[in-house]
Amino acid sequence: MAETRLNGADQLRRFKRNAVTLGLLWVAVMLSGIGVVYSTHLSRQLFNELEGQRRTAAELHVEWGQYLLEQSTWAAYSRVERIAAEKLEMESPAGQQIIVVQR
Repeated sequence: MAETRLNGADQLRRFKRNAVTLGLLWVAVMLSGIGVVYSTHLSRQLFNELEGQRRTAAELHVEWGQYLLEQSTWAAYSRVERIAAEKLEMESPAGQQIIVVQR
């Protein structure tokens, strides 16, 4: 079997090619690592923003419930009837004062 030996110039060319390939791979790994760090950071920022929005939504939901309760309190039939009697001096009509209009 004939052994093929590389001469010095071929070895130098092969070494340079391997060094360039290794350098490019190193740059690719570094860029990939930076990309992972950046995407993780961005993901955490967005998650924090999402949690803040959820917290705000929960607070607004509680406030909305309180407003509904307040609205039902202000619109209670007994309160409206009491204010109509006290402030507007209104009263329920007697039976003979009620007139039913038919078509």
